[in-house]
Amino acid sequence: MVSLLTELVAAPTVLGSEEPGQAVMRRAFAGLGLEPVDVPLEPGELERHPAGAPFSWSVDGKTNVVATWGSAGEGRSLILNGHIDVVSPEPRSLWSSDPFVARPDGEWLYGRGAGDMKAGLAAMVGAVAGLQRLGLRPRGSVQLQSVVEEECTGNGALACVLAGSPADAVIVTEPTRGAIWHAQVGVLWFSVRVLGRAGHAGDGGLDAIESSYAVIRALRGLEAALNTAKPPLYADYPHPIHLNVGVIRGGDWPSTVAGECVTSFRLACFPGEPVALLRERVEATVAGVAADLPFDVEVLYDGFQCEGYELSADAPLIGALGDAVERLSGARPPLFASTATTDARTFALYAGTPAVCFGPTAEGEHGVDERVHLPSVIETAQAIALFIADWCGLEEVA
Repeated sequence: MVSLLTELVAAPTVLGSEEPGQAVMRRAFAGLGLEPVDVPLEPGELERHPAGAPFSWSVDGKTNVVATWGSAGEGRSLILNGHIDVVSPEPRSLWSSDPFVARPDGEWLYGRGAGDMKAGLAAMVGAVAGLQRLGLRPRGSVQLQSVVEEECTGNGALACVLAGSPADAVIVTEPTRGAIWHAQVGVLWFSVRVLGRAGHAGDGGLDAIESSYAVIRALRGLEAALNTAKPPLYADYPHPIHLNVGVIRGGDWPSTVAGECVTSFRLACFPGEPVALLRERVEATVAGVAADLPFDVEVLYDGFQCEGYELSADAPLIGALGDAVERLSGARPPLFASTATTDARTFALYAGTPAVCFGPTAEGEHGVDERVHLPSVIETAQAIALFIADWCGLEEVA
């Protein structure tokens, strides 16, 4: 698992460059004696599906990689899912070492994607390899999935759903620190474009960059309103809904009044709240600001537009996974409602398959010096193997 994880970290699988990592996963699946199958992203299908997120980049040649162990039989079926894509490590100057060179340090391994979530992919492979070494196979099918675009759209997992991968349960091996994530928020990505008139700095005036401050202030007001009524799942969070100002691009010359500024945001909503309603509230908020600005202002969409999701705490999947973890560690894993989104929602909401996240302990995800605790990767693999034994059933290979 450590060798596989080291090779995966060395593949800089940011958006548009996922293929080197998928090549590693094809070899890993083949090394288990399984047949890797590519599941491509079809733009037309994604655009027509209600779960499809808008995207402005090409997906030509982009594929998920899946492999199935066992076959439909008397046991229940399972999907083990992980994503190969990672976020940018920039600015690299803040890192203690090259983010795309796995650096071991005691029980930790550093590198972009080490925790989020290439360690989860390694644990999936390790769970299967461990059971195979014991001469065992599942009585039901176990499909391993390495998907793309989890960090920006979720369209990779959706392509697997559209390809027809029915199962009785899904475990997404995100870095959950040994907890079971059974709920998550919905997420909306949007940009606000302020378009005015460029001019000479010597003449002064209102520029598009400064006018964008008013948009940010108004959206902060919406953020505060979204946090006033929290559902019980998120009652212990002081501020579960976050507005993130992620990217700003404005102007092109120090002596020119900026005629354009585009600011990109991420905002969330609670499970059960339609993301379409959040979109309407964003547009109404921006329109209120635009009425007082001497510029044209518009809201643009590119990336996540996904619903939140909650699986009941008494679901059989949660009970069985909790049993497996308790048998391994002696303690029941906690349940956790996440303020992030994951691909678990796609399987649950659009394939009708109960899904949770469960995986190793990581720190610094999306930040500097991301790292994963290697013993927790082993424990994740062990827990998944025990879960397969209980959920799918096992038999000796003849």
